[in-house]
Amino acid sequence: MGSSTEVKKYSEDDLPAYTPMPWSLKEIRAAIPPEFFVRDTRRGLLYFARDVLLAAVVWSLGTFIDPYFQGADAKELLTPIGAEVARWAAWGVYWWFQGLIFTGIWVIGHECGHGAFSDHKIVNDILGFVTHTFLWTPYFSWRISHHRHHSNHASMERDEVYVPKTREDLNIPDKPHDEIDWDELFGDTPIYTLYMLLRQQFLAFPAYLLFNVSGQKTYPKWTNHFDPNSILFTKAQRNAVIMSNIGIAAMVWGVTYASSLYGAANVLKFYGIPWLLVSHWFIMITYLHHTDPTLPHYRGKEWNFQRGAAATVDRNFLGWQGRFFLHDVAHYHVVHHFFPKMPFYHGPEATQHLKAFIGDHYAYSDAPVFKALWDSYNKCQFVENEGDVLFYRDKKGQALRRPADQYRVKSTKTQ
Repeated sequence: MGSSTEVKKYSEDDLPAYTPMPWSLKEIRAAIPPEFFVRDTRRGLLYFARDVLLAAVVWSLGTFIDPYFQGADAKELLTPIGAEVARWAAWGVYWWFQGLIFTGIWVIGHECGHGAFSDHKIVNDILGFVTHTFLWTPYFSWRISHHRHHSNHASMERDEVYVPKTREDLNIPDKPHDEIDWDELFGDTPIYTLYMLLRQQFLAFPAYLLFNVSGQKTYPKWTNHFDPNSILFTKAQRNAVIMSNIGIAAMVWGVTYASSLYGAANVLKFYGIPWLLVSHWFIMITYLHHTDPTLPHYRGKEWNFQRGAAATVDRNFLGWQGRFFLHDVAHYHVVHHFFPKMPFYHGPEATQHLKAFIGDHYAYSDAPVFKALWDSYNKCQFVENEGDVLFYRDKKGQALRRPADQYRVKSTKTQ
C-alpha cells in the first residue's frame, strides 16, 4: 500500500509571534544595582596596560620566528621544507594572538568613545584617540556616528549601520510568496557566497568609513567619515573631524617611514596582518550582534531606545579567548546597548540582572560563531517594505519569526 508525504506550504501563521518590549528604560535601569555603573579609571588603565604588555611580548617573540626557522639548525632538524612550513605556522600563531590583542586595544578605545572608561573626559579622549588612531579608526569622527547608532539602533529610518535592505531595495516582486522564483533571485553558489562574506569581513569597516557602505540609505552619495562637511557631522564637530584626519595622516606617515626603515614585508607581518584581523574581528563581532533572523527591526512609533537596545544578541565568541582578549565585548553586548557608559568589567553581573528583568526579550546564542556568521549571512537577506515590526527573510523569502497579530500588516505576499 503506497503512501505520500505532503510538503507543508509556508505560512507565517505557523511562526512564533513576537510582541515588543513594554518596559521603560527607567524601569530597566532600576533593576540593575547602581554599583555596576561606577567607572574606575585605575582599573581600566590596568586592563589597557595588560594589553600593551601582551602586545609587546608577542611582538618580541615574533622577532625570533624568521631567524630561527631560516637557520641551519631548524632546517637540519625539520628539513628545509618542514622548517618553512613551521615558519609560516608560527607566523599564523603570531597573527591570531596579536590580532586578538590589537582588537582588545581597539575595544578599550571603544570604551573611551562611550565615556565608559573613565569619569574624566580628557582621559577618555586622549586614550581613545591614541588607541583608535593606531588601528586606523578616525576616533572622533567614528565616535559621533557610533553614538548615533546607539541612540537609534534597530530603527529603519535612523540607525547608522547594518540597516536591512528592503524588498524594494532588492527589486523583489511584490507578489505572493509561492509565485516568486527565489532561486533566480538568490541562487548564488556557496563559493560566491563565501567570497562575498570574506569581502565583508575584511573590507566592510574601511568601506563604511570611506563610502557609508551598509549605512543609512537616506544619506547623500559620497557620505564618509573624513569630510568635515559631511551630513554625519554638525558645524560644531568640524574641528574634531579634522583632528581625527590628522591622526590618520600621521599613521600614513608612520607606516611609510617604518616601511622604509624595516621593509614593507616586516611591517606587513608584524603590524599589517594583525590590523587586518582587527578589522575582521570587529566586523564579525558587530555584525553578529546586530544581524540575526530572530531579532526585530522597527519603523515609526513602534521604535524606542530600549526596544532597539534589546534587538541585539550576546554570543559566546571564541570562548575564553573572547572573554580575555576582547574584554567580553561580544559576550555582554546587550547590556552595553542599554547602558553604553557602563564599564565592560561590570557586564557579566549586570547582564544577570538585566536578563532576570526582561526575560525572553534577552537574546543569547552559544552557536559556534563562524557557523553563526555563515547562517546569518544567508538567512538575513531583506525585510518587507511595510510594517512597523520587521524580521529578516532568507533566500527563500521565509522568516523565522513574525510580529504579533496587532503589529502585522495584512498581506498575501507571504502566504
